[in-house]
Amino acid sequence: MTNIPDVPRAPDAPRPPEVPTTQEHRFPCDTCGGDMRFDPGDDRLVCDHCGHLEPLTPRTDAIAEIAIARGLDAGTAPQEETRVADCPNCGARFEFDPAIHAAECPFCATLVVTDTGTDRHIKPAGLVPFQLEQAQAKDAMKRWLGSLWFAPNGLTKYVRDGGRLKGMYVPFWTFDAQTDTAYTGMRGDTYFVTQTVIRDGKPVTVQVPKIRWTPRRGRVRRFFDDVLILASPSLPKSHTDALQPWDLSGLTPYAPQYLAGFRAEAYRVELSDGLEEAKQKMREVITRDVRMDIGGDQQQITGMQTRMSDVTFKHILLPIWIAAYKYRGRSFRFVVNGQTGRVQGERPYSAWKIAFAVIAALILAGIAAFLYAGAQGGFDIGGAGGGFGVPGGDRIVVRDVGGLGPANAPSWLDD
Repeated sequence: MTNIPDVPRAPDAPRPPEVPTTQEHRFPCDTCGGDMRFDPGDDRLVCDHCGHLEPLTPRTDAIAEIAIARGLDAGTAPQEETRVADCPNCGARFEFDPAIHAAECPFCATLVVTDTGTDRHIKPAGLVPFQLEQAQAKDAMKRWLGSLWFAPNGLTKYVRDGGRLKGMYVPFWTFDAQTDTAYTGMRGDTYFVTQTVIRDGKPVTVQVPKIRWTPRRGRVRRFFDDVLILASPSLPKSHTDALQPWDLSGLTPYAPQYLAGFRAEAYRVELSDGLEEAKQKMREVITRDVRMDIGGDQQQITGMQTRMSDVTFKHILLPIWIAAYKYRGRSFRFVVNGQTGRVQGERPYSAWKIAFAVIAALILAGIAAFLYAGAQGGFDIGGAGGGFGVPGGDRIVVRDVGGLGPANAPSWLDD
């Protein structure tokens, strides 16, 4: 198994920098004083009250990678402090306007009534701005719901009648690393031998596959660029993984103006934990590289030793539209990639729609059986002996019980 060593921490780390003033990500309109918001798809702020537009100056400076030792040692990476609220149901920690005292959690639709606190964390180095407006995200969600069977009417009505999606910047870590792996193993090549076997009492010549194993050793190198790790447990990884791929070439240096009108979640997966998850992803890729380097039809890996160098990281924010819907006391979440429009979510099932579908299927099966029976010769009701025939030649005799017999059968039996 790959042994990716721990990254050494920097000795005698300098004193952590002073934490800047708490960020509030509000930008008043110069014309009317109302709050402006970032306009997805355009590098500008827009005021929904008076329509005033304020272009954002594009930033061309590169997004700096931070040495991993700076992030792991006493918070020597750049820091910021934001006002946040904690959801009592799902535990999500997200930025909260201190002027608002109650709102729905964007992740589970639970009402959050809060005395807003603060959160100190590594400052984002970059973000991918929203490219989809809420209406575009809602259209993508409608198309996704249209492909679902047995969805409750309330869910489709929620989206059709203005169910609100919330724009959220979700935290991620990215990791870069140069890896150098020495390995030992065995290469298996298939060859065939001719053997005679007895089949049905007769000798038969067959080709039997065998494996010839040869020792192998070697070295593989790979540079990992932007290994992406979700830095929040608020959304299931199956959801966020399904939103990939992200076009990280769209990353822009962090600026609070891009958060205007949106919320940003604070990371809850610490950098050290994110690094361990990134190492696991690297191990899987390195293992594939080793198998390819060994070659042959089969491979056995008996040892791998990996050395990591030039390990860096970034804290970035990625745009996701989120809708949380409650059905029969449970919360269901739907997410839309705010860059590409890909949709993923948890979906409830309508019990009555499933029951109706089962009943309809049984009725159709009964009708089909009746038509098939008729096509095979039909029913011979009433014939000789007071019985009626069924396919297959058998007869069922109707006896005279209480005056109801062949002679007194109801008239509808003769139709």
